[in-house]
Amino acid sequence: MVERLKKIKKINILPRWMIFILDLSISAFSLVLAYLLRFNFDYTSISTSELITSLELLTAFNVVVFFVVRTYAGIIRFTSIQDTYRILLVVFLVNFGCLVTNIAFDRYANQQLIPYSVILINALASFLFLNSYRIGVKFVYSYLMTVGMNKKNILIYGAGEAGIATKRTFDQDSNAHIQVRAFLDDDPRKSDKVIDGVKIYHTSELKKLLEEYDIAELVIAAFSLPSKTKSDLVDICLDNNIKVLTVPPLSHWINGHFSTKQIQKIKIEDLLDREPIMLYNEIVTDQLKGKRVLVTGAAGSIGSEIVRQLIKYEPALLILNDQAESPLYDLELELQELGFDNYVVCLTDVRNLEAATRMFESYQPQYVYHAAAYKHVPMMEHSPCEAVLTNVMGTKHIADLAVAYQVKRFVMVSTDKAVNPTNVMGTTKRIAEMYVQSLYHQLEKDGKHMVKFITTRFGNVLGSNGSVIPRFKKQIEEGGPVTVTHPDITRFFMTIPEACQLVLEAGSMGNGGEIFVFDMGKSVKIAELAKKMIRLSGFTPGVDIKIKYTGLRPGEKLYEELLNNAENTVNTYHDKILIAKVREVDYAEVKVQVEDLIALAANRADSKILVSKLKGIVPEYVTSNPAYESLVSKPKSPVVSIQKAG
Repeated sequence: MVERLKKIKKINILPRWMIFILDLSISAFSLVLAYLLRFNFDYTSISTSELITSLELLTAFNVVVFFVVRTYAGIIRFTSIQDTYRILLVVFLVNFGCLVTNIAFDRYANQQLIPYSVILINALASFLFLNSYRIGVKFVYSYLMTVGMNKKNILIYGAGEAGIATKRTFDQDSNAHIQVRAFLDDDPRKSDKVIDGVKIYHTSELKKLLEEYDIAELVIAAFSLPSKTKSDLVDICLDNNIKVLTVPPLSHWINGHFSTKQIQKIKIEDLLDREPIMLYNEIVTDQLKGKRVLVTGAAGSIGSEIVRQLIKYEPALLILNDQAESPLYDLELELQELGFDNYVVCLTDVRNLEAATRMFESYQPQYVYHAAAYKHVPMMEHSPCEAVLTNVMGTKHIADLAVAYQVKRFVMVSTDKAVNPTNVMGTTKRIAEMYVQSLYHQLEKDGKHMVKFITTRFGNVLGSNGSVIPRFKKQIEEGGPVTVTHPDITRFFMTIPEACQLVLEAGSMGNGGEIFVFDMGKSVKIAELAKKMIRLSGFTPGVDIKIKYTGLRPGEKLYEELLNNAENTVNTYHDKILIAKVREVDYAEVKVQVEDLIALAANRADSKILVSKLKGIVPEYVTSNPAYESLVSKPKSPVVSIQKAG
């Protein structure tokens, strides 16, 4: 068997001239057969000279049309629907040419070269034979390549265009060794119907099919599948040791096709129990097209994605600011590959007021997306001065410059960790929120040029630098253990593109002074997330890969919130974007407090002194860091988590 397969694989592709001759021969045979059918196989009734003339005429037309349409150029064993279309075109052109020639001779010479009925029969016969021998070769080759081999039984979820394309992709890949046993679909109207010889079953019959056909894999080929349905499918498959794969997005297909190599294991990001947020981008387009836009922290996870999304709005100039050299260079290379050249790179630190001023003076940005920040909670617990200098002073610099250079909108990227903060990072982000809000309200009172200061607040983003999912993936690849801080810890999640789209849209709808919060869906239990990731990797949690609980890190919350007990929300035109009503603060008071705080940080004050100052500015700050517990006491009133206005 092995030797036979080796011989088959060494079969050379037929030269084009041989396929050309073969097609001509089949066309000639079709014409002879057409004559025989026309005269009821009474060959004595057929004029030999007429037959020869017809063959000469038909061959002449075939030579020209075959050469123009290039039917000979395809590899027969890979015949596709496009090849069928080409053959149909060839048959039509050849027989139409014969028909026109026949009509001309009939009219001017009062003679038919070919009987009209023969032309019709020949058209049908030639199309049938030219197409059939190609399909026959394809199936014979496929059979010889797979006979005797162990085939993997799979199910395809989705009996739509994507599902059909997936099945045919497997059929065309002789190295896949795949047998599609059934389609699954939620649409009851499709149940018991057949596509390409494969029956469609309702999703409720999944368990039965897994047992009946010894299924190895389920391929999800549906682009609009609700996350709950997808999660249920995956859970059933994982319980039965079945791998789950997904086809690539339609945007990754080439000319309506994809390869089996593009089919990948389902990602944990696909299984979060939340529906994607649909956005309305018309306002964003109107505001940003042809404008100069500054993105601080442009090389980070959020900043770089904001840059990618800004491109489609055709800004006149993108100003990319970051202090991280290598990531900023990588972003520049990416933009060059995308063919976007309306950008400048500013390798500066937002903490450097002089450099930031030169940036504003040189490029005169009209819109600012401020994403520059230190975000890693444990690191900022050890370096509160750095957190203050970047998150507070850096924000103050950019906000003040936005006022000085009459920027239209300033959109600040904040975090859910600013709500009832338990750590230095979250507290510094809350102070930054307070500063830009109070600055806006002061400008409004003074009747001066008003920058529309807008804050966006959301939870964790999947796949961002330092986030939990990339860390879990690495730990699983290394054989474990997977480290989780606490068995009950939960987090909100959304994808980076989705978060950045919401930032852009919230920034466009804001009138100034708002803090926008996003509906993050249900919070996710991190321990359950880790278990599912282990199972998706083909391992058993606690057996193949251990889960180790390490305890909450300094400053880390058990549960995160988007609002605190003193806040409520106001709805917007988008049901997933809400406005948090927070306590107003006096700009003059906040300005003095912020400047004092910055001075302490700049002079490298003792961490405990700095933390005490943070508590004075943000009374709701309650540390979970043992080093600071004596400085930051618990509030008297309980904290209530509010996700959405009633």
